Amino acid sequence: MRPARLALCLSLAGAAALACAQNPAVPAANAAIAAGERPATAFPYTPGLDVNSMDKSADPCVDFYQYACGGWMKNNPVPADQARWSVYGKLAQDNRRYLWGILEDLSKKQDGRNASQQKIGDYFGACMDERAIEARGAAPLRPYFDQIAALTSNRDLPRVLARLHLSLADPGLFFGFGSSQDFGDSSRVIAFATAGGLGLPDRDSYLKQDAKSKEVRARYVAHIANTFQLLGDDGAVAQRNAERVMAMETALAKASLSRVDKRDPYKLFHKVDAKGLQALTPGFDWHAYLDEVGQGGQTTFNVTEPAFFKALAKLWAGHDVAATRTYLRWHVARNLSPVLAANFDNEHFDFFSKILRGVQQQQPRWKRCVALVDHQLGEALGQEFVGRAFSPELKAKSLHMTRQVEEAMKKDIDSLEWMSPETKTRAQEKLAAIVNKIGYPDKWRDYGSYQVKPDDFAGNVERGNRFEMRRDLAKIGKPLDRSEWHMTPPTVNAYFDPQMNDINFPAGVLQPPLFDPKMDDAPNYGNTGGTIGHELTHAFDDEGRQFDAKGNLKDWWTKKDAKAFEERAQCIVDQYAQYTVVDDIKINSKLTLGEDVADLGGLILGWMAWQTEMASMPQQARPLRDGLTPEQRFFVGNAQWACENDRPENLRVTAMTDPHSPGRYRVNGLVVNMPQFQAAFQCKPGQPMVKEQRCRVW
Repeated sequence: MRPARLALCLSLAGAAALACAQNPAVPAANAAIAAGERPATAFPYTPGLDVNSMDKSADPCVDFYQYACGGWMKNNPVPADQARWSVYGKLAQDNRRYLWGILEDLSKKQDGRNASQQKIGDYFGACMDERAIEARGAAPLRPYFDQIAALTSNRDLPRVLARLHLSLADPGLFFGFGSSQDFGDSSRVIAFATAGGLGLPDRDSYLKQDAKSKEVRARYVAHIANTFQLLGDDGAVAQRNAERVMAMETALAKASLSRVDKRDPYKLFHKVDAKGLQALTPGFDWHAYLDEVGQGGQTTFNVTEPAFFKALAKLWAGHDVAATRTYLRWHVARNLSPVLAANFDNEHFDFFSKILRGVQQQQPRWKRCVALVDHQLGEALGQEFVGRAFSPELKAKSLHMTRQVEEAMKKDIDSLEWMSPETKTRAQEKLAAIVNKIGYPDKWRDYGSYQVKPDDFAGNVERGNRFEMRRDLAKIGKPLDRSEWHMTPPTVNAYFDPQMNDINFPAGVLQPPLFDPKMDDAPNYGNTGGTIGHELTHAFDDEGRQFDAKGNLKDWWTKKDAKAFEERAQCIVDQYAQYTVVDDIKINSKLTLGEDVADLGGLILGWMAWQTEMASMPQQARPLRDGLTPEQRFFVGNAQWACENDRPENLRVTAMTDPHSPGRYRVNGLVVNMPQFQAAFQCKPGQPMVKEQRCRVW
């Protein structure tokens, strides 16, 4: 998958997700829609290969990314309300503008709406009503703060924390709790307790000792103090409270696994019974917590990071209830600031977007409201999107290409010299078992129990969180629903799920310029064909290869084959470790390995599928277009999905947190390993886009 393995926004609390789908930052609203901005009634068309996005003055054999994307980068500076800007981001905004038109219409209608249309229309209308939101001020915080104030000792914490988790769905409140497939038996859904408790983007944000990291931490403490002052604390008290929160979060960060460690599923697989769970945190009554979230009868749990929960128990034991109340007040305020009046909203934006990501301007309200409807009522909104923007013909074309890419992978596995027949058999079994999900779910989600009120924005957010938490928790102990999606239909993204063993392509990503039915095959196979191959390769990357055809965490490799895989993967680790993200920060190539392997494998598979499609076409029917041969168009089409501009502040954060390499290296880092590219552009040995020792895993 291109931008993210799973949509980050799905793991955020409702309020925090308000702008996440557009940006990793979480900007606040601005007071008015910018002049000239209007909802879209039709999609703007951008061709799948855009010659205006190219820089033909650049030599493709010296810097192919500049050649394919130089024009795009020049003509598409990062908008003031974005941390980064890309072809994916632009398409996401086009989709969102189209959804704005749908929601604007439904929010004004009173008659003729079905139940789903009523919900998404009323939700959007309430989110857009800034006057009502401003009039309520900080009032939505009061019920939460009343619960926190009622804590008389840390013995009361389990039930209070459970109620907060249900209402906010926020792993920033000490830890996360929910459902997921059992790593050892993917047909079972069990309870998961996960590490959390942090406000900054990553545990390394607390631990790195460079000057920039120290500056960010100091400004984070200042932001926390400012928020406490908005809550009514005087300056000195607010500062002490902020320092206390920072100390508590730092302790939890030190006990958390790194993102590289979290790529190893074995390090996240620790099944315990109720007694084992209780033993990790002796002072925390899990029975009371589970009873409050409606899961009192559970006896099987996966604790992803046992050391974290032991440290959490020590933290609670070493701090009095006043410290706990302070910590909870901060995290509730952090979570809900984007749904409160402008003073909270702007303070939140100033740190999490402006300071942390370099964003200069708050996003227009409509963008945030569309994103939040998509987050909390995504399949209801998705039905409207699919009905207008994703035809049966487009779905059929997508499936045809997917099957061709799968056939290419089947041939690729058979041709591998480094893999034994025994492991090839298991790999082919896994490939054959992969389920293709294209466009939208076969069964739409039922939002009947989710009450949406046209005049209660904050309440709608809370009820949406509660609906989703209850829906998630209800899956524990029930038969697995293999039809479920983890992205909504309008999403501009795709993913492979190693336990479901499926690839998922929402309708939103199957739009021009990423998939252009009007365009010749070469750029489509380079772009969407490469993306399909990318997702398939995730089934066999350093993480995905550890799951078998049924999605169980199981070693199906011979030792010799596993070693051969690791040697080939190390070639990619070594290559990408040389690339600079920003300043003197290099790519953390152990973190990006899975995506880098999938990028290269996807491009190879896309090429193979395209060659199959072209096999029946006579050579004379392959003319130059825009001065490019079909082979050149394939590679330019592949590269142009990755055209992007990024703010340096955002690059520093993503270097820590993003498992994807920057776009430049997701293009140049591939073609140096592709002899087909060098033949297409007649590159010569010694040129930068020609690598003497090529890497290849799949």
